[in-house]
Amino acid sequence: MDILFIKNVGEIMKKIILASSSPRRIEILNMFNIKFDIIPSYYDEKMIKCSSPYELVCELSERKAFNVSQKIGEDCIIIGADTVVYKDGDILGKPSDEKEAFDMLSMLSGDCHKVITGICIIDKKKQNLYKSYEETLVYFKNLTKNEIMNYIKTKEPFDKAGAYGIQGFGGLFVEKIEGCYFNVVGLPVNKLYNALGKMGVNLLTGEF
Repeated sequence: MDILFIKNVGEIMKKIILASSSPRRIEILNMFNIKFDIIPSYYDEKMIKCSSPYELVCELSERKAFNVSQKIGEDCIIIGADTVVYKDGDILGKPSDEKEAFDMLSMLSGDCHKVITGICIIDKKKQNLYKSYEETLVYFKNLTKNEIMNYIKTKEPFDKAGAYGIQGFGGLFVEKIEGCYFNVVGLPVNKLYNALGKMGVNLLTGEF
């Protein structure tokens, strides 16, 4: 699903805003040739109730981007994103405590799950909105209770959807993936590159 609404044509934007304080998303954007500001969204995610993980991440990414867009001037492009892990009909966000982290990791052990990231880009000056999602399949090894407990002791699971980070210690449990690696980290770069390109921003050259 890719949605692009074009209401008006204007001049190129001067500022890129990431509507997230996620260290992973910040690190990913820092890989490319653009300067950007960070303005976290404080939208209450509990206000959204969706049974579909695809609808949830798309809606949350749009609400986050819109929330930040209301705080700033017209001359900018805002990037919002939201990531969930989906397994057997359950949407897994960030664990609230050790027990929830243990339960999530036990659920993922020895099986395949989906990581779904919604992305929304708002071009305020042109009044363009792009919204889509990316899906990656992740296959976990069989985890022992001891492995799960030792991983929880690293504190890595607590600010990550599904209670693991593929770019950290959690990567030790991943046997293979099908799809975009960066999507599992939290920001699908190919989709971002193509979407920003439609709005006049080139992540490769830094031109916009």
